[in-house]
Amino acid sequence: MPQTNPPHILVVDDEEAVRELLRDCLELDGFTVSDAADSRAMRARLAEGGVDLITLDLMLGGESGLALARDIRGQHDVPIVMISGKGDTIDRVVGLELGADDYITKPFHPREVVARIRAVLRRKAPAPAAVPAAPQAAVASAERLSFGAYTLEPASRTLFGRDGRPLELTTAEFNLLEALARRPQRVLTRDVIMDALKGQGWTPFDRSIDALVSRLRRKIEDDPGAPTLVKTVRNVGYMLACPVHQG
Repeated sequence: MPQTNPPHILVVDDEEAVRELLRDCLELDGFTVSDAADSRAMRARLAEGGVDLITLDLMLGGESGLALARDIRGQHDVPIVMISGKGDTIDRVVGLELGADDYITKPFHPREVVARIRAVLRRKAPAPAAVPAAPQAAVASAERLSFGAYTLEPASRTLFGRDGRPLELTTAEFNLLEALARRPQRVLTRDVIMDALKGQGWTPFDRSIDALVSRLRRKIEDDPGAPTLVKTVRNVGYMLACPVHQG
């Protein structure tokens, strides 16, 4: 069996002591680690490829980590864990909305950072290999869940859009949408969603469900800022707000 390379973590922080602390802890845990003290070094390392996850300081030598997260998310699919001395709820929410996969406040315990990095990497892991294709007759009669302008095919794990073409969803995004589509017009709490996404490595102390919903909305809503399909029910959870036709 070929040996799997360890995940490569890029630590981005303008404090040398923080970079050294994270490097030492991550390398002891078997990760490959690079570091960058500013956005220029970060972009240069990302351009080389091979980075599996970034830890990103919210304030990077006067630069906004939120703006950098938005730029990274627009050009790369690499997961982002924000590490910041700012623990305000609004900063956490904005960071997650912009595409961060988790948010950790300083001071932090290095073991917590390692655990949460591993949780994010598990969520981003490729889906298990697909089973052999079913006969054409069986595929033709596969279950379909239709809502709005979309059709979801659980067997082939495909979402078809308005023009009949498949839309690209991550494993977690597809699983979330399927969970909502199987319970249309019913509110799902975050606990129920976490249970539906079992195996994705969700942790009870992060807001990854909210970030995942935001990413899904950007792909299926006409206006992600004013969603009509995946609705937020304040202090409860989320729901698919339209009827679903099964066929």
